[in-house]
Amino acid sequence: MANSKGRRRFGNIRKLPSGRFQARYLGPDGLERKAPHTFETEKQAAKWLTIVESEIIKGDWTAPEAGEVLLGEYGQVWIAERKLAPRTRENYEDLFRLRIRTYLGDLALGAIRPQTIRSWRAQLLKSGCPEPQAVKAYALLRAILNTAVKEDEIIRQNPCRIKGYDRYHTPERPVATVAQVYKLADAMPARFRALILVAAFSGLRWGELAALRRSDVDLAAGTVRVPRKLAALRDRMEFGPPKSEASNRTVTLPAAAVTALKPHLLGHVAAGVEALVFTGDKGALLRTGNFGRAVKWKATVAAVGLPEGFHFHDLRHTGNNLAASTGASTRDLMHRMGHSSMRAALIYQHATSERDREIADAMDKRISKRDPEDPEDGVQARVG
Repeated sequence: MANSKGRRRFGNIRKLPSGRFQARYLGPDGLERKAPHTFETEKQAAKWLTIVESEIIKGDWTAPEAGEVLLGEYGQVWIAERKLAPRTRENYEDLFRLRIRTYLGDLALGAIRPQTIRSWRAQLLKSGCPEPQAVKAYALLRAILNTAVKEDEIIRQNPCRIKGYDRYHTPERPVATVAQVYKLADAMPARFRALILVAAFSGLRWGELAALRRSDVDLAAGTVRVPRKLAALRDRMEFGPPKSEASNRTVTLPAAAVTALKPHLLGHVAAGVEALVFTGDKGALLRTGNFGRAVKWKATVAAVGLPEGFHFHDLRHTGNNLAASTGASTRDLMHRMGHSSMRAALIYQHATSERDREIADAMDKRISKRDPEDPEDGVQARVG
């Protein structure tokens, strides 16, 4: 395409049959674009190109289409097109609807600046949004806008680049002593005693425990496989793959957990290899809410000397702490607990099953040397 007068350093101008002038340029994303309108004179077209070039040099340029794409629409499509676990998808949808779209949904992607993000976060916190939720919303918005930058090339920079907005202080979770674990287990209805002990001494997550089947348990080897999890969705319960590839693992149990499982399998589990190991009354699938009400969790926790706010998930922390106290390496713990962060996946390798057996045996020694009735000093701080 020839210029009307020589070759320009940036962009080009041509005279149309109508007598007006059209300006075109190559954007920093490698795509050629033209001015949104034609010009009466070549000088006007050249001036427009000079302004565009200046914006590119200063880093202020955004693709023209960025002014046409609204965050509310783009974010919904982003979530819909991502390959996500059903529970994660529901969490993203709720987080986007409540924390992002309500405040920023009507803004064009190109109109969102770091100052917009600062004001949005301030609004969230002022409205009573807990800081952890604000951090999660920021992380989701950053991921959405990263796609707009790197894949769709709608905007040039991600405005979510504010230091400190992607983290918050996490208070240490309580860890029960071995004596408290046994007291909690003994205070449960009989069908849930083994659930507490296996949770504390294996480190499995709630959804992993709720999805265990007879075929996953090998009492002779003292192991449990974790090939699936059970998730509570808005309108149904759904079995699916574990949280991550690292979570699909086989965990070796201390003898204390195996001992608890033997009578449990005999007295509280239906026949057949596909029978669920842990269920509610009449074989119902385990739900956190129903379980909490059935065992009077808050009152029972207080009765055995655990602090207010001790959650079932803290039994997993207890198992992690107990395994760490045996001298297990971080790599070994990553395998045992099924940690799934990308950083860990790049740095650490899976531990061998032989090493996992050594960890379980060492845990067993620490469990067996303590009297379950020994009232130790309440709750210890989590290690590691």
